Amino acid sequence: MLKTFSLADLFDIAAQAVPDKLAIVYGQDRVTYHVMANRINKIAAWFQSQGVTRGDTVGLQLYNSTAYVECYLAACKLGAIPFNINYRYLEDELDYLYKDSKAKVIIFSDVLSERVEKVLLKNPQISLAVIDGQKGLSNRPTMEDIRANDLTFVPVQLRDEDISLLYTGGTTGMPKGVMWEHKALFYGAFAGGAMFFKDGPISKPEELGERILKVQSGPYMAIAPLMHGAAFWASFISLLSGITLVLNDQKEFNPKHILDLIDQEKIAMLNVVGDAMAAPLLDELNANPGHWKLPNLYYFGNGGAVLSQRLKDRILKHLPAGAVIGDGMGSSEAGVIGAGAKPKDGDGFMTMPPNPFLKVIVDGVREAEVGELGILAKTGSIPLGYWGDEKKTATTFVQFNGQRYVLLGDTAKRSSDGSITILGRDSLCINTGGEKVFVEEVELVVRACDGVKDVNVVGIPDERWGNKVVALVSKKPGFDVTPEQIIETARKQLSGYKVPKNILFIDEIVRGANGKADYRWAKNLVVEMLAK
Repeated sequence: MLKTFSLADLFDIAAQAVPDKLAIVYGQDRVTYHVMANRINKIAAWFQSQGVTRGDTVGLQLYNSTAYVECYLAACKLGAIPFNINYRYLEDELDYLYKDSKAKVIIFSDVLSERVEKVLLKNPQISLAVIDGQKGLSNRPTMEDIRANDLTFVPVQLRDEDISLLYTGGTTGMPKGVMWEHKALFYGAFAGGAMFFKDGPISKPEELGERILKVQSGPYMAIAPLMHGAAFWASFISLLSGITLVLNDQKEFNPKHILDLIDQEKIAMLNVVGDAMAAPLLDELNANPGHWKLPNLYYFGNGGAVLSQRLKDRILKHLPAGAVIGDGMGSSEAGVIGAGAKPKDGDGFMTMPPNPFLKVIVDGVREAEVGELGILAKTGSIPLGYWGDEKKTATTFVQFNGQRYVLLGDTAKRSSDGSITILGRDSLCINTGGEKVFVEEVELVVRACDGVKDVNVVGIPDERWGNKVVALVSKKPGFDVTPEQIIETARKQLSGYKVPKNILFIDEIVRGANGKADYRWAKNLVVEMLAK
């Protein structure tokens, strides 16, 4: 059959190129590309025998596991539509997602069984549910059962336009399913295979195999859960480059375990999500000098949240000579947007070099003048839109100068040299006293204060200012930093209107499993604390 840019076809090409190389390491499960390809075929054959076909939606409600990757690709082999489900969701959230996705198949981790079974009763459209792990009180088929079947998979002609769904985190509303065609996903989020290929993106699927044979890189480690786009995409970039993927086999983020794995598995590349993940790793390294050697770790990447320069400088001291810290930006709706650096003038949190696929657009109708604020937009390989939401699609994916763009929701400005500085998320912008404050910029400054472990900055209604800037702060153990010390430090680096009016202390900042902030939680808590 004709090979396509379907992720299933691309993985098969990778497996043919490096059949005996380890594809995934997950605890005691060490699977080669050849063995994984066979497993995927068996799972696809079983799905096929159960009536799963092109266009059916297949939900992955799983912790990090080999099964996550296998079931995703097995669904792709049938032209079905795999999608992610946050394993932290409770019953009402799951019921919404099952219904919104029109789920036909759900694969879930055994520890989630009680919650899932209750919601399945409300969703008769789900005809098939599979457990990854032990049956428990349920009589559902398990992944172990499915992998052991002797069925024969009947190949399906796949398409570049086959779809996968990526559900957003729902931090500013209910989760939305972003529809990515496989070819667009490969080029828009996986760089067309160019991340590790010196010759740039491939032009046809068959080129992938010969390029993989030239790749020389140690393993990549996924720290964040695969249910989140950043970790999933980075993991697939590695797999489709013939690189071994090491998955965090613990359900929680344990910095000591992560560092152990980096040493044991000779990890060459990993990605964190901002200071929330990087800081605990740095604390362990500082507390145990020489315990972890990290001799192979040449790339320490970051995406999804801000990694402060202070931490970058300190982390580099623990890495081998020549190691690189990368800072990139991406989103569910745009894929990889680009890498950048700290703005030279201190305004904003990242400046990216000129890029023909990026523009700053004002009011959706014109390009911003130099220095004028607008919304960052991307063209090229972008999604089709939002699953089942034509209205939201129409407002986010727009036609501009004869091309289709996605409006990313980040306020930005263009410089005379064509570079673009990102100021922050428009949805998180605080309007205070007629001025705009972007929380990411304030958080960077507060987080750099000695004794500050983590911070969320939010805007709270205020009679005088309209909204006032408030920082919710957790302290490092053994430090006694005061509100006055934080405010004094902030005044040295920020305009007066950006300095928090209140500093409120809390034991721990709540973040998602991917390290991202929960600003709704933070704002509700700040309102409650100020009311006392």
